[in-house]
This record gives sequence, structure tokens and C-alpha cells, in this order.
Amino acid sequence: MAITKQLELNGRTLTIETGRMAKQADGSVTVRYGDTMVLVAAVGADEPREGIDFFPLTVEYREQAYAAGRIPGGFFKREGKPRDKEILSARMIDRPIRPLFPDGFRNEVQVACYVISADQENDADILGMIGASAALSISDVPFLGPIAAVRVGQVDGQYLLNPTFQQLESSRMDVVVCGSRDSITMIEAGAREVSEDEIAGAIEFAHGHIKRIVALQDELVRECGRPKREVVPVAVDPALEQKVSDLTLDKIRAANVLPKKEHRQDAIKRITKEAIAALQAEFPATEKAIKYMVEEIQSHDLRQRILNEGKRADGRGLTDIRPISCELAVLPRTHGSALFTRGETQSLAVVTLGTGEDEQLIEDLEGEYSKSYMLHYNFPPFSVGEVKPIRGPGRREIGHGALAERSVAPMIPSEDIFPYTVRVVSDILESNGSSSMASVCGASLALMDAGVPIKAPVSGIAMGLVMEGGKVAILSDIMGLEDHLGDMDFKVAGTRDGITALQLDIKVKGLTREILTQALAQAHDGRMHILDIMTKAIAAPRAELSDYAPRILGIMIPPDKIGMLIGPGGKTIRALQEEYNVKIDVDEDNSGRIAVASVGLEGVAGAQSCVERIQAMTAAPEIGKIYQGKVVKIMNFGAFVEYMPGNEGLVHISELDRKRVEKVEDVVKEGEAITVKLIGIDADTGKVKLSRKQALS
Repeated sequence: MAITKQLELNGRTLTIETGRMAKQADGSVTVRYGDTMVLVAAVGADEPREGIDFFPLTVEYREQAYAAGRIPGGFFKREGKPRDKEILSARMIDRPIRPLFPDGFRNEVQVACYVISADQENDADILGMIGASAALSISDVPFLGPIAAVRVGQVDGQYLLNPTFQQLESSRMDVVVCGSRDSITMIEAGAREVSEDEIAGAIEFAHGHIKRIVALQDELVRECGRPKREVVPVAVDPALEQKVSDLTLDKIRAANVLPKKEHRQDAIKRITKEAIAALQAEFPATEKAIKYMVEEIQSHDLRQRILNEGKRADGRGLTDIRPISCELAVLPRTHGSALFTRGETQSLAVVTLGTGEDEQLIEDLEGEYSKSYMLHYNFPPFSVGEVKPIRGPGRREIGHGALAERSVAPMIPSEDIFPYTVRVVSDILESNGSSSMASVCGASLALMDAGVPIKAPVSGIAMGLVMEGGKVAILSDIMGLEDHLGDMDFKVAGTRDGITALQLDIKVKGLTREILTQALAQAHDGRMHILDIMTKAIAAPRAELSDYAPRILGIMIPPDKIGMLIGPGGKTIRALQEEYNVKIDVDEDNSGRIAVASVGLEGVAGAQSCVERIQAMTAAPEIGKIYQGKVVKIMNFGAFVEYMPGNEGLVHISELDRKRVEKVEDVVKEGEAITVKLIGIDADTGKVKLSRKQALS
């Protein structure tokens, strides 16, 4: 029997239903908002997975093409590997639910979200987050929910709940907020230089509606929720725990103050090996338990040092930023490059400029569109001193790249101002905390080095939190260890005028408005510090592009001349490209926007000549204007002259010369270049009248 719960949100009905689809899953629901609908099923394995020290959760988010009445493009007419949008949505579902499983729970859990109907107005990612929480909450899988999510926009100073795709185009922010009835657990945001107060207001606005959706799930759980499985905590031998502490505590405290990541890690590895060797006779087969205990001792010592002394592992205070260096033009043949180093995190950011043909084509449920700006992030294993296969980008790389891309996107000039396709690649060469924010800084520097007229430089910083026993410490510019052992990862990017992107993940309850406000203020100070250093390296975009970058000249022609420019089967445009050694892009929206590109400084003259030729070909005829033309055909009554490329007019025999002309051939020959004046255009037929006689006057 189907059970349905409904709630009105911003004039649309949110519907959660269970008991009709996927009934063999441990928990399954459909969630509908408008005509967008998702099916979410959650299943937990019966037995724990042996030999692991982590929680094996997988989240899948798939958009079925039929949801929008589409058939997948390409050779294979079925859905393939997940696209970036699906991976990003899966990560957004995963992040808030992962911390809500009990410690020590090692059963495999899979949450599968399928978008089965799409109205092309409401994004399904929010429904996936609500559905994941509802499916887990009614199942017997131990889950400390429910949680819920909403999207917030801002138009004309007013916050909008769950704005449509169309409304988001004019919105100053796109903020996804996830939380429980008591606190916020995850934030993902893009913005157009909004203030910290506006972000805090959006989060508070969102939480009021999140509570209502959580209450709706509570009703569903009360009506059909199953009893939760018992989680048997991992048994800890108190005697072993004491022995490990006695052997390692002082050594760990000494290791925790080593400033370099490599030295600290090596010391902890050595301490762990020594403890295992010393205890293996008395406590055999306890290697994993000892490793876990050493990590717990290290974590406790670092957290107490931060809370009680305000000191971090590398000796910094809570608000201190690690040393930063900015190097520009580090690669000789690229269009723009920068090496941004902050502490032990380093991004090599490289800009490549292309033409309209280089735009990324994207097909999703909302239709097909293209992107002229993209940022790609790579995280090779050597950046953390590891040996692993190097394959295609994983979920983490796609997620970090999307965050960095979103951070810089509001600063990228429009195609009217800068008609280039812009690709930025951030290769992480070293990593010890917040490589995505290093990518933001590196990308901003590289764009300015390339001469891209960005509106303003962007910097980013990652904030951390340690909260325990009523004490709270907010950390600026966290290291990887502080991310791993801390309670929050809060990334903020922006310009001097406001925030452009934000991402928050928190592992504990109790993120209050006061803590969030303090974290935003501390992040603002850190961003300004980083921007000051970046500005000393380069204050504004370079005035000239690299010698190796294409030169693109943009012009507008009458839309009705596009066909003439292209020619039959593309003959005319191909001939122009070959003659001037350029690439010509015609805007697909038939607006008449044309881009002529040539590579390097040596091609600028050819591009300029091609532009002049196109302008001449497509210019509107002007009465009284003198043209240099060519005789293309001779008749008894006059000569037809091509006065502009592709445009012909008639010079009547009476307009060939000042004196009387008996035969046209006595004055002009076919193929001869002559000067003519345009003396009239027939209003009905559009035929052009030319005069050689008046041009001679």
C-alpha cells in the first residue's frame, strides 16, 4: 500500500511516496516537485565488510533520458557512464548523509537515485538529497537522520525558495543548503560577489524550510519506518589501549609539532611500527587496532593543543595563513601560466585560448548547450607522495574542478567583450590541504597572465573547526591533517567585493549562526590577505595576449547575409579561410556575430584583411558611394559589375562614359576593373544602378 506525504513549498507541491516502487530495497521513495520526479532506493548489506577501517557507502545519481522525453545522442542510444552533472549531484547527496551513520558501522550501503521525470524547470538534485534521507530513514539501515535540502536564489534583494532554472539565470546566488531540524550540515553555493551577511541570511532562510521537510519525513517514519539494525561496536581491549598509550603518547606529542607534513607522517609511521613490533607477542594480530589507536591519540593531542593553546601542528596560530608565493609565465609556450604555492600545496594553472569551435558541447535533461569557459582539475598521485595508476578524472577531481570553475566564472568576460573559448587546467603538484582553493588562486593569476580581461582577481581559502567540551576553535587555511581530524571543511572563494563560491561540510552537530558568522568573517580576512599577495605579483590582466595565442577579431554582419558568407555547401567561407589562413566562426543563433581567428602575431594582418573582406561582402549598398568593381558580364544595353563581393549592379550603356557610347565593348571589357558610383536602388526589385560616368566626374 502506497503512503504519501505532501507539503507546499513556494507554490509547488513536494510529494514523498513509498510503497509503490522498488519495494525489495531496504527503503525506497519517490519524490516529486512540480513535474520533476526521482526514485531513490537504499540497500544495506546484512553483514559487515571484513578487513576495512572505513564506512563503505556508495551513492549513484543517474538521469534517465526518457525523463525529459529525449533519446540519448551519439552512436549508442542508451545512457552510458555518468556525466559531470550526475557525478556532482551524487557527491552532493553523499556529503551530508555520510557523517550520519554510526561509528563502527562497516556494512556496505548503496543509495541509488534515478531521475525519472524532468519538467526542465526544477533541478532534481535537491529531490535526490531529500529522497536519500527519506529512503534511509524508513529503512532498517542505521541512519541518524532525517535531513533535508533546499535551493535558495536572490532576485531584486529577495530570497527565492527553490528557484527554477529560468529564475537562476537572473539570480545573484545559487545556494544549496542541507540540514537537520537542529543545524546545517552541508552548503554548496555559487554567487555573483555577494556579501557574507547575504550568504548568512540565505542559510537562515533555507533552514526554516528545511525543518518543515524534516518534519514531513518524521511523519513518514512514524507511519512506516522499520526498526533499525543493532550496530555492534568494535571491541577495544583496554589493556592494549593502555599499552599503546604508554608506548606512544610522548612520541606522538613530539611528532605533532613537526612543521613539515612529510616529517610528521614519517614520524607517526615509525611510532606505529615500533608499537606493533613491541606488542605483537603479547597482543598478536592487532596491527589494525594499534594503527587506529595511534591515530586516535594523535587526533586527541592535536585537537586539545588547538583548543587549549591555540597552536596548530605546524606552529601557526588559529588565523595564520601559510607562506604564499605567486610565479607568473612559468611555461614558455602556453597562452598563460602561474605557479601558486601556499605552504605545502601547489597548483600549476595553465590557460589555453581557443575559438568557438573549441567550446564544450553538453547534452543533459535540460537540452543541449555549449560552454566557452571551463576549468579542469588534476590530482596526480605524486602530489601526495603516493604510487597509484593515473587514469581519467575521478569523482573528487570532477568535484574540486567544478568548485574552482564556479569560483572564477562570474569574473570571466562575456563573449561580446572577449570572444574566446577559455580553458584553465590546474595540475596539483603538491597537496597538503585545500588544493581546490589553490586552484582558484592559480587560475586567477594564470588568466591575468594570459591577458584575459577578468573583472577582478579571485582568491579562496579553506576554514576548519574544532569543537569539543563547549570550546570552539575556527581555523584559517587548514592543512590536510586538520581537515581529516577536524569537524568542518568550509571553503570560501571571492573577490574584494564579495563571495563567488562556497562549500561547507560539517561532521558534528551544533553549527550555530554565531559560529558560521565568525567563520565567514575570518575567511574574509584570509581572502583579503591572499589577494594582497596575488596583487603584488600581478595587479591587472596583461594588456597583450601571448604571441602564441590566437587573435580573434569579432564583427557583426546583417543576419540575412550569413548564407551568402557561407556560400553553397560552405564553399565561400572555406575559400576565405584558405586564402587568409584563418578560422571563421559563425554564431549559431543567427545573430550575425562573426569571429575571425588566426594564430600568433604573424596572422593578425591576414585576420584583419579577412575581416575587411567580409565587411565589404556583407555591407549594405550606399547610394552615392564610389566602389572599385569588376565587369562580370557584358550585354547590349550595358555591363554588370560586381561592385562588392557577391553583389552586382548594372551600368547602363548611357552611364558608361561622358560621350555617347555605341557599343559597350568600346568602353569596358569583361573582367576589367572599373570605378563606379551607386546611383540608385529599385525599391520594388532591389536591383542596383551603377554609373561609370558619374564616378569619373
